[in-house]
Amino acid sequence: MGRGGATGKQRSLFADHEGFVDKFKPKKTTDDCYTPPKVYEAVASWVAEEYGIDRASMLRPFRPGGDYQAEEYPEGCCVVDNPPFSIISQIVRFYLREGVPFFLFAPALTLFGCAASMGARFLTCDCDIVYENGAIVRTAFVTSLGEHLVRTAPDLTERVMAAVAETQRERKGEPLPKYAYPYELLTSARGSYLSKWGVDFRVPVGEACFVRALDSQKAAGKAVFGGGLLLSERAAAERAAAERAAAERAAA
Repeated sequence: MGRGGATGKQRSLFADHEGFVDKFKPKKTTDDCYTPPKVYEAVASWVAEEYGIDRASMLRPFRPGGDYQAEEYPEGCCVVDNPPFSIISQIVRFYLREGVPFFLFAPALTLFGCAASMGARFLTCDCDIVYENGAIVRTAFVTSLGEHLVRTAPDLTERVMAAVAETQRERKGEPLPKYAYPYELLTSARGSYLSKWGVDFRVPVGEACFVRALDSQKAAGKAVFGGGLLLSERAAAERAAAERAAAERAAA
């Protein structure tokens, strides 16, 4: 090879430079809900008023590619953020152990289970937050602040839902992605719907596989929120019958 030339391997690397660079980009997951700014502002302002926390001392360590355990937490700070719900127990345990004050978004349906035995406090709220990725999640809050183990917060709920409504109004004409999934794809939410209407539906082991996104979603950089099960032809046919039965019961 002459000076300045390139081997076939090197040329291949140069040609695939975009793919090479892409490997180092932060990968989004279904945890990346991205809190609408107005919703975060509603929560942060409430925390500031309720607990006397200086807004300048509030930290948001949960961001794509970040490492909350490696963050600097100066004296007097308070973490007010929306963390990945899938590891929220681990996060709460870390902050309690390190003595870092926090006020975190949390999954409402499993609120007490995430940190009840650790000494955390809980705020039960009726907040169905529409996040930036289109997910609608019933949200509550877990904190180290305050003296009550659990409390309601009607004023916080009101502020958050007003912020959600305002955000939705502003986005009118820019609808969030909503997917009409085929019967071959079963989500946990649809399974819950069938249970709600008393429909017995079962998928045998070996007749489904877990997927994070449909091919059509991958092209748009989207995903099935929480993942889904890709059903066999037989299981999909049974699901279609189950959906019809549920629809009939819902309409009765």
